[in-house]
Amino acid sequence: MSVINHILQDIPIPRMVKVRQKFPAPELEDVAGEVRRAFGNTDILKRISPNDQVAIAVGSRGIADLPILVRETVEAVKSQGGKPFIVPAMGSHGGATAEGQRDVLEQLGVKEDIIGAQIHSSMEVVRVGQLPNGLPVYTDKNAYEADKVIVINRIKPHTAFRGPVESGLMKMITIGLGKQKGAEAAHSYSFKYMAEHVPEMAKIVMKQVPIIFGLGVLENAYDRPAKVAVVPAELMEEKEPQLLIEAKKLMPRILFSPLDVLVVKEIGKDISGDGMDPNITGRYATPYASGGPEVSRIAVLSLTDKTHGNANGIGMADVTTRKVLKQTEWEKGYANALTSTVVSVVKFPMVLETEELAVKAAIKTCNAFDLSKIRLAYISNTLNIREIWISESLMIEADRLENIDVLSEPIEMDWSAEGAVI
Repeated sequence: MSVINHILQDIPIPRMVKVRQKFPAPELEDVAGEVRRAFGNTDILKRISPNDQVAIAVGSRGIADLPILVRETVEAVKSQGGKPFIVPAMGSHGGATAEGQRDVLEQLGVKEDIIGAQIHSSMEVVRVGQLPNGLPVYTDKNAYEADKVIVINRIKPHTAFRGPVESGLMKMITIGLGKQKGAEAAHSYSFKYMAEHVPEMAKIVMKQVPIIFGLGVLENAYDRPAKVAVVPAELMEEKEPQLLIEAKKLMPRILFSPLDVLVVKEIGKDISGDGMDPNITGRYATPYASGGPEVSRIAVLSLTDKTHGNANGIGMADVTTRKVLKQTEWEKGYANALTSTVVSVVKFPMVLETEELAVKAAIKTCNAFDLSKIRLAYISNTLNIREIWISESLMIEADRLENIDVLSEPIEMDWSAEGAVI
């Protein structure tokens, strides 16, 4: 690496300024109470009969207050005399194993003693139909054999395609409950057709599986619950697109564009299905989605602990660190890539020995005319962009923006310390 050190030794790293980005952010003050009110405003719970075995589908996303949402749904089922249990609805996540998917739920706080119901985790599926083009449709065997099924998920823009229905209830029914085989089938014709396949496959599942409703959650720009909605199964195709429109209006973004360099401290499956949300970074793995800032180079410095070595999404970075390479458990990301058929997300970028060298490499290769005036932003992850760091050259722009508060003077960042300690 001595040659690399020599090439990069004179690359200037700018002084950085801490700023706060401000977004409209409605937030539920009492999430548990709001879930109870949502149930109370409808007669949907009357669809549950005493002693019904009720499967509650829960996914792998790091939804805010997920244990509360699940616990309140469990209690609502019990209030009708039903017998609730949890089924992981996360496609191939968790290493595509029953034990791995249970572990994912527990890492998200969905533990039996907390939510008051058992977790029935299995990768067994039942084929419930097929699309006219021959694609098979599968669903979780435990859900298929239940008397009733409820689906809980966050509704938000997808990271790889655009359509009336993206990431939400119908996608969980299609791909989440489909387990590895269902996810594989849904992805087999690529994301080009996902906007069409997700609702059509979900409708087939709902004809064969006793899904009674979904509990949809919208989050604000700071990843806090902004709204919960009870969506009856028969109205899901109509109501979910309306909720998606609301969700898109609540999305945060990096307010500076274009950027020469975006430095991301950590990525992981607990942050986004793509490790880092392309809606925030502007870097997509497919041509079927777009949006976000214009970014020349992305540097990723580490993986989250909760991703358990799954480096899915690292392929969207241009440079990374030796630390990320050591953290990576190849088979976990590969399981996602083989299922989704998107292999670019697990390709490894240029690996540098330290965070400082990674940042310098991103700066050196960004093709800016003047490296002393680099437009650089540093974020913790794509879920946490309320407070970010920007290079000194962006200060004039920051002063003009009403939704930016400047929190510090320009300072030198010590990139030689792990985690960019000041």
